Amino acid sequence: MVGQYKRILLKLSGESLMGKKQYGIDEVRLQAYAEQIKEVADMGIEIAIVIGGGNIFRGLSGTSQGFDRVKGDQMGMLATIINSLALNSAFDTLGQPSRVYTATAMHPIGEHYSPARAIESLRKGEIAIISGGTGNPFFTTDTASALRGVEVGADVMLKGTRVDGVYTADPEKDPTATKFDKISYDEVYTRGLKVMDLTATTLCKENHLPIIVFDMDTAGNLKKVVTGENVGTLVY
Repeated sequence: MVGQYKRILLKLSGESLMGKKQYGIDEVRLQAYAEQIKEVADMGIEIAIVIGGGNIFRGLSGTSQGFDRVKGDQMGMLATIINSLALNSAFDTLGQPSRVYTATAMHPIGEHYSPARAIESLRKGEIAIISGGTGNPFFTTDTASALRGVEVGADVMLKGTRVDGVYTADPEKDPTATKFDKISYDEVYTRGLKVMDLTATTLCKENHLPIIVFDMDTAGNLKKVVTGENVGTLVY
C-alpha cells in the first residue's frame, strides 16, 4: 500500500504527549505515537516531525508568570528538544531509524539543523525529528512546523491533536460546534479559528502547503490520513 503523499511534515503537540498525566511525558502515549508513525514509515513515506513543548514548559504562559519573553521562549525550545529525544528513543526500541536535529547548535544532543541535512535523512529512510522551534523567540512551534515543512519540501503538514479536526468553535467547550471537512486558509482567518497562529497559516498559504488537522490519539488515524481516507479537516 502506498500513501497519497511522498513526504509529510507531522506536527505533534507537546500537551498530547502528557496522555493521562498532568505534566511531562506519558510513556504509553509516546510508544503509541511511535508505533503509528513507524507504520507509515514502513509504507515508504518520508517523515519529518516537529513537536511542541507545552507538556514541559510554554514560553507564553511563562511570560505571564514573570519570565522574560526571550528566556521563556528559549526554555520552551529546550522543552521541544527533550520531547524530540524521547521520541527518538521510542523509535530506537522499534528499530526505526531516526535522527534529532536542533535549530541551534547543541552537539552531541542533536545535529545542527539544515534543510539539506534533513532531506538527506528523509531520503535514507530516517525520520527527521526537527527540534528547537525556529531557534528564535516570538515564534511558535506551529510556525516552526510550517517553516520546516516548506524547507524540506513536504507535500502536506499533518497536525496531530486531541481533536478530530477544525470546528466552528471549541468542541470541548461548545457542544453545538460543527466540524469542517475542508476549509480555506482565508476562511480560517476571517472566522478567527484557532487552527494555528496567523504567521504559520500565512506561511502555509503563501507556499501552497496544505494542512490536515486530525486526532492523533486514535490508533490508526495517521495511516488513514496518508492513504487518503476522509479523516480530520483539510485546510487549503
